[in-house]
Amino acid sequence: MQDFPEYELAGIETIARGICVQDGKVLLCRAKGGATTYLPGGHIEFGEKGCEALAREMREEMGVDASVGAMVGVVENQFVQHGKPHAEINLVYSMSVPDGTAAKAQEDWIDFEWRDVEDLDSANLLPAEMKPLVTAALCGGVFAGK
Repeated sequence: MQDFPEYELAGIETIARGICVQDGKVLLCRAKGGATTYLPGGHIEFGEKGCEALAREMREEMGVDASVGAMVGVVENQFVQHGKPHAEINLVYSMSVPDGTAAKAQEDWIDFEWRDVEDLDSANLLPAEMKPLVTAALCGGVFAGK
């Protein structure tokens, strides 16, 4: 029998994600060859705060020391994965990476990209409820000066 992480066995994943904006572009992630994008981040491990998980995931996946700011919202999502109903709760934070950071992944299965803020529709950002949260965060001044 294959060992699965506890969060997959529970059927509900708790994920920390970051909205990172530089020079009018939002940092997005996608599985290599995938048609959809999502905000960078990853699973929160037991005993870890969401902001700590996001910083750790950025070190692991992108090789950068991200600064994690305030929580900007929560997005719930339900979907089918491997033929079974699944759910996730996304804790979404403001986040910054050092200026000039290249969109380079440290792991073989993902790619990062900087996408124009005005181009989120064509990015196919999932879950769908994430786009209004990103837009509200940008309009609400969470990223003033960026």
